[in-house]
Amino acid sequence: MRYVILRDDDTSALTPVDCLERLYRPFLDRGLPVNLATIPNVATNTRLPDGRLEGFLVARNGTTQETVPLAENAELIAYLKSNMGYEVVQHGYRHDYFEFDRLGTDDVVRRLEQGIRCLNDAGFEQAKTFVAPYDKFSRDSLREVARRFPVLSTGWFELRRLPRTWWPQYLIKKATGSPHWKVRNTALLSHPGCLLSYQRDFKNMLASVAEAVESRRLTVLVTHWWEYFRDGKPDYEFISFLHQTAEYLASKPDIRVIRFSELARGNVALN
Repeated sequence: MRYVILRDDDTSALTPVDCLERLYRPFLDRGLPVNLATIPNVATNTRLPDGRLEGFLVARNGTTQETVPLAENAELIAYLKSNMGYEVVQHGYRHDYFEFDRLGTDDVVRRLEQGIRCLNDAGFEQAKTFVAPYDKFSRDSLREVARRFPVLSTGWFELRRLPRTWWPQYLIKKATGSPHWKVRNTALLSHPGCLLSYQRDFKNMLASVAEAVESRRLTVLVTHWWEYFRDGKPDYEFISFLHQTAEYLASKPDIRVIRFSELARGNVALN
C-alpha cells in the first residue's frame, strides 16, 4: 500500500469558501481527505522581495486590518466543520515573509503559542502538524516546533539548519535516501516539490504526480488554493488537472489518501 497526503497551503480568514468548494468537492465526494495548512492570524500586507503582494491575499478585498484571525470568518469555519474531509493544520502564525526562518527563540515560541490559541479560538483543537511559510525553518524554529507537534511537513532539510542533536538521524536519512525521518516523537516529512502548481507544465502534471506517488511509500502532494484563482477568476484548465488527480488517486486500489493526523497516531509507517 502507498499513502498520499494532500497538503493545500495558505487557507486563512481571507479565503473564500467558494474557492475551496470548487477545488475540493471531487476529493471530498470520493472520501479523499484534504489537509489545509491554515494561517492562524493572517497578515494582510505580506509582500514578496519584488514588492508584489503574496498570492494568498488575492481576496483581501481592501481590508485595513494589519492581521485577520481565523475566528473572524464564521462562514469558513462553519464550512470546514460541516465537511469532515478537511483537516486543519497550523501554517505559521501570520505568514510574514520567511516568518520562521528569521526569528529568535522567544519570538518563535510566542508565534507558535499564539498560533495555537488562534486556531483554538476558531473552534479547532491543536493541530497535529506544523507547516512553516515557504517551507523555511531556522534551527530554533525546528527545535521549538518539534517540542509541540508530532508531525512537521516541509520541502527539504539542510544540515546547517538542524539542531546538532539531530545530525546523527539526519545523516542516516541521507545515507538511506529516505524522504522522511524521525527525531524523538516528531515525524519529519519532505515533499517532492509543488507538483500541482500553475508554474508546472500542465501536459506532464498528472504524470509527475503519478511518478512521485508510485516511487514512495508516503508522498506529500503540495498545492496552493490561490494559484487556481490568481487573477480573482478560476483557471479552469488548472482546476481540471487537480480534479484529474482526484480521479487518479481514487482509481488506484493500492493508494490510500490519508490525513496528517493518521501519521501522528502512528497508523502509517514513514518509509
